[in-house]
Amino acid sequence: MKYRQLTAITLMAAMNLASPAWAASDEIQVYTDEMNDPGQYGVELHLNYVPKGSKEISHPGEIASNHRFQATPEFSYGITKSLEAGLYVPTAISSDGNFYATGLRPRLKYIHPKEEGSPFFWGLNTEFGYSSLKVTDTMWGMEIRPIIGFENDHWLLSFNPILNIPLSKGGMHAAAFEPSLKVMRKINEALELGIEQYSGMGPINNLQGWKNQEHTTYVAADLKVKGMEINFGIGHGYQKAEDDWVIKSIIAFPFN
Repeated sequence: MKYRQLTAITLMAAMNLASPAWAASDEIQVYTDEMNDPGQYGVELHLNYVPKGSKEISHPGEIASNHRFQATPEFSYGITKSLEAGLYVPTAISSDGNFYATGLRPRLKYIHPKEEGSPFFWGLNTEFGYSSLKVTDTMWGMEIRPIIGFENDHWLLSFNPILNIPLSKGGMHAAAFEPSLKVMRKINEALELGIEQYSGMGPINNLQGWKNQEHTTYVAADLKVKGMEINFGIGHGYQKAEDDWVIKSIIAFPFN
């Protein structure tokens, strides 16, 4: 069996648990106010596959996004009720079946304590780390991700106005504005349906017009299955997005 077929089957198996160009990153997620309890560990597996993307590369050594499969374990730990630490360990498999370790990124997430009865939440996540030239043109970088949201018995809305800051040679040498949005309708206790929107609007000192922006919209579902929490989405890229179609899933495993 070819590795391309194997990676696609691996992603489909994960789904079945639930019965300049801008390509899909190893972490396709809108942050909400979900946090580990103090002293609690967490493990999530981020998966995404590009069935139709670019066959071109932007710099020597890069893996073309077409038929690229990425798997990123994320380990987390609740420090306090408002503070959580995490670590991403991204990997990638190229269309020819070669496997690569593509970086290491610690993160720290803060969620402000809610006022009793308030549906609003806010916080901040920061990441700093290394990414291989196989998947980026800037090896060292930092992400600043504000988290602003609303949740009641029927709806969840969360907005992340992200700043992606390169810290080494390559790329734009300027912080890029990459906002993301999640809107979900709660169907029952185990299922939410909605959309997730990811955008790249260029460097903050030279924001691009609509025709030069990068956008990917996902039809998304959040499910709870046998103690696991699963996010699944199928996304379509448009305007300057490098990938036409992306399939993604995040599986949160029960730990303690």
